[in-house]
Amino acid sequence: MTAGVAAVTSTAGRAARTAGAATENAGAELAARARKPLTAARAKRMIGVGKAVAPLLAPYALAAAGVARARWDAYRAARLGVEPGQLATYAGPGGALHARLSRLAQALDELESGSESDTTNAARSFAAETRPRLADLAVAVRAAEQMPTTRRRTAYRAIGGELDRLEVALLRHLGIAT
Repeated sequence: MTAGVAAVTSTAGRAARTAGAATENAGAELAARARKPLTAARAKRMIGVGKAVAPLLAPYALAAAGVARARWDAYRAARLGVEPGQLATYAGPGGALHARLSRLAQALDELESGSESDTTNAARSFAAETRPRLADLAVAVRAAEQMPTTRRRTAYRAIGGELDRLEVALLRHLGIAT
């Protein structure tokens, strides 16, 4: 049994070495063809092939580019937590913060409009107190967009920290422990 396995392994190894040598030879031939100087005849031939192939491949290339763009937009929208159609609304350096602000405002609306048994007076007063703060933060984000990069990053970090605190307080009012 062991001798049979050794023979098969030896045959397989020899076949792999032969195939590897053939692949190396094909690669060398291709490289040699690529190294030939570009002559007028070769240039005309390549232009002719390009003229024939480009119209056939152009629709597929455009379709692939459209699919890639749609996937990229969906990825960016998912990172911001918005629909892909709303992506243009939250573009720019402060787009992520604007998206967070709008989602927090929506959550406050839902907190206030919840059923009477679920919404407490504390939750309503929290929503009423938080809305002006959200408006101030939105103004701060818009103002920071005009700042130099280092100051803008510092301002965004401070605004993000304030949003983190507001989100934790909102979760506390919703009864979720953090």
